[in-house]
Amino acid sequence: MNMKDGFIRVAASTPEVKVADVEYNREQICCRIIEGRERGAKIMVFPELVLTGYTCGELFNQKPLLTKAREELKKLVDFTAGSDMLVFAGVPWEYNNKLYNTAAAIQDGELLALIPKMCLPNYSEFYELRYFNPGFEKPVAVPWEDGYVLMGSKILFNCANVENLVVGAEICEDVWVLNPPSIGHASAGATVIVNCSASDETTGKSDYRRSLISGQSARLLCGYIYANAGEGESTQDLVFGGQNIIAENGTMLAESRRFENETVYADMDLERLECERRRMTTYQTAGRENYVFIDFSLYEDENRPERFIDPSPFVPQDEESRNRRCEEILSIQAMGLKKRLKHTGCRSAVIGISGGLDSTLALLVTVRAFDLLGLARDKIICVTMPCFGTTDRTYHNACYLTKKLGASLLEVDIKDAVANHFRDIGHDSSVHDVTYENSQARERTQVLMDIANKYNGMVIGTGDMSELALGWATYNGDHMSMYGVNSSVPKTLVRHLVRYFADTCGEKELSEVLLDVLDTPVSPELLPPEKDGKIAQKTEDLVGPYELHDFYLYYILRYGYHPGKIYRLAVMAFEGVYDNAVILKWLKVFYRRFFSQQFKRSCLPDGPKVGSAAVSPRGDLRMPSDACSRLWLEELEQIEI
Repeated sequence: MNMKDGFIRVAASTPEVKVADVEYNREQICCRIIEGRERGAKIMVFPELVLTGYTCGELFNQKPLLTKAREELKKLVDFTAGSDMLVFAGVPWEYNNKLYNTAAAIQDGELLALIPKMCLPNYSEFYELRYFNPGFEKPVAVPWEDGYVLMGSKILFNCANVENLVVGAEICEDVWVLNPPSIGHASAGATVIVNCSASDETTGKSDYRRSLISGQSARLLCGYIYANAGEGESTQDLVFGGQNIIAENGTMLAESRRFENETVYADMDLERLECERRRMTTYQTAGRENYVFIDFSLYEDENRPERFIDPSPFVPQDEESRNRRCEEILSIQAMGLKKRLKHTGCRSAVIGISGGLDSTLALLVTVRAFDLLGLARDKIICVTMPCFGTTDRTYHNACYLTKKLGASLLEVDIKDAVANHFRDIGHDSSVHDVTYENSQARERTQVLMDIANKYNGMVIGTGDMSELALGWATYNGDHMSMYGVNSSVPKTLVRHLVRYFADTCGEKELSEVLLDVLDTPVSPELLPPEKDGKIAQKTEDLVGPYELHDFYLYYILRYGYHPGKIYRLAVMAFEGVYDNAVILKWLKVFYRRFFSQQFKRSCLPDGPKVGSAAVSPRGDLRMPSDACSRLWLEELEQIEI
């Protein structure tokens, strides 16, 4: 895993400073740069005016300080020779007898450019206009050593050998204003924004600062590196607490502890940002012609990303967030069904209840929808349809669950009907092939549809998004319904939704049966049970572990990652759980089935979208049914385990 997969390691650092001791401050910056090199950081950002200290006050009018700042900046630039790290550090800069608050962009022994602060606060505890002039947008050449360097806000740094790495800079207050420079930077193509800042601490300000930086990264679909001044600044009137922040499209990747001078590191995913910008057609780019682009290059590396790869991307890790997500999803599902029942005038709902996870969730959602409508629960008709593969465990769970929820139960034994069908089509019932299995699924669907007609009801679909992605459904069998409440809920999340209901229902006996449903192997139960009466047909033995498939599904649908990257992410996420050969095997299976089974998804019933990824042919996945998987599978064949 390296930069070819779109990852770039970045850092935000707050060194200890001494006010107006420029040499000391430069030495501290150099120490942090050494550490950053060892950690593999490619971009490192330091606070506003870090070379002199932000709180120099009237000393900014002293020529010795400004002269020394230039001298130490030169030493800092020289110190970076031989390193590809792109460094941003705050420094006062005199030009045309006016002083500017700038961020110096430095790499490999060269001062690339100076970015001036555009918006100078001059209210409350701030009085920057006393010393500094507001910056200007159009870059100009300003004297530096024996030549010139560009200075201006509209400068972007383009990495020549890392796709989608374009860096823009702004300084502190710039991001707090009505129209931050970073908006123009992102519109012109910047994917990473850096901010050299000196934001003091007041009560409650840290939360606002965190939400501001996170929100700006989300609004601009960018990575944002925020380095703030900390201990060492003058405390005559203010205290600076650090709080370095690295965010990516609204997600906090790293944050330092306040009141401690720390360096935080994170690996940004540039491909993720690229995908989001490509996907969101409302994200419009413009204004590139107004910018100067300065090229730089980075060395290739093989660093393992310092980034948590969640093995369950659909399911929040912490319990509080997970419970909140479950409640929200159940409400979305129930509200969708409520509207459909009310619109159609249906006074009953029909559910094929199997004792499995999906039909259990569909029943729980239907109960909630009926309660919202003020309809009696006995108008929910749960139909159990035992056949050749039904086990006692699932049968009894289905019956007991229906009873505890106050729904009505119908039992329709379909063995004779399916046996007659086998005779009609000339199928040998001892041959347990796809005909044997699918005939049962289609008979069940016919029964449900006809019962719905009889009771002026609606057949509630139970199939989940993971099954639909894999095509693990019988076409015009369990594939079909009148409203599919689970159609955008992945299997890994189905489990947590049922568990959440079990934990919060407040009924011990109901909770116990739900927990037993959770403990039951996932199976369509279309093959006869084993001799001991246990389930013979386990879905995950046939198509692979759902936790793997949901992982693949998330990154394929949500971000459009290429197969090799998904494989490498899975290897990291499931380290110690699945070996590499198993991960690759099931990824190949996923791609084959995902492409070959699109025809089933092209005619799906209506159902509510609950998350950021879905497979509805009318919404998120307008994919041709005859698309070829060759391009994706060929990449997987090149992977060496």
